[in-house]
Amino acid sequence: MAGLDILEGRLSVPVIGAPLFIISHPDLVIAQCKAGVVGSFPALNARPQSQLDEWLDQITSELDSYNRANPDKPAAPFAVNQIVHRSNERLEADMETCAKYKVPLVITSLGAREDLNNAVHSWGGKTLHDIINVRFANKALEKGADGLIAVCSGAGGHAGTLSPFALIAEIREFFDGPLLVSGAISTGAGVLAAQAMGADYAYIGSAFIATAEARATESYKQGIVEGRADDIVYTNLFTGVHGNYLKKSITDAGLDPDNLPESDPSKMNFGSGSNSAAKAWKDIWGSGQGIGSVDKVRSTADYVDLLKAQYAAAKKRVC
Repeated sequence: MAGLDILEGRLSVPVIGAPLFIISHPDLVIAQCKAGVVGSFPALNARPQSQLDEWLDQITSELDSYNRANPDKPAAPFAVNQIVHRSNERLEADMETCAKYKVPLVITSLGAREDLNNAVHSWGGKTLHDIINVRFANKALEKGADGLIAVCSGAGGHAGTLSPFALIAEIREFFDGPLLVSGAISTGAGVLAAQAMGADYAYIGSAFIATAEARATESYKQGIVEGRADDIVYTNLFTGVHGNYLKKSITDAGLDPDNLPESDPSKMNFGSGSNSAAKAWKDIWGSGQGIGSVDKVRSTADYVDLLKAQYAAAKKRVC
């Protein structure tokens, strides 16, 4: 196994924060990076498109200032998530903005493109690609992705159906590069388990929703705190791609979570305007199955400190 060189000595715990649609913004990303985990956000969270430049200026400026003041303990790098689906009319403009700031990590989803990977490599960045099975993993590597994010059963938002034990083992048969795993990970013990099964890093999203810096409503944060695995519904109704959502938000929207219709995948939309996907995600709360261990809203720094303590305790138990 080989992790990402740009993360060496920069992480306090082997965690990359997943980009959370609507939720992730500069305050959360900066707090994650300063705490020693990779912070990330979807480019589409910055609306209008011109705001992406403002966000990247803020993130790079604040992290550069922090690193100058803390040369012995620099912040973790940050990542920008790009939706590579044809409905994303902003992709080219967003990539030009990322190039301006030489974004260190680009996470690509819903489409693998060789030209995009080459563009990121041209400014010295690295790319990670979301995959849910071996076929997509091979396609991403053929297109030049540096690493893979195995989005497994139980992950928040758009998720696959395979067990991480199965998918990670199969990927490691042909790929020894940077590998992340996502799926119901919210504790330090879960981070260690991800590494034990063959991944380099854990990919954590839902637990960061219940942090002070997250751009989520208080009711959404409390939904994460109060929720359990049984409260998660897997459906493709809202965006055309199957994902996991909090049952309460579906009920509050006047829908029966036990009798949701199937959506037409060909009509999925992740475009740049005020589209149905964005509206759906505003009222329907994405969440993974691992929220049962989230017991209160914390600052990002406190949550990462908890992960570190749990990770160390788990290591001590198994060694």
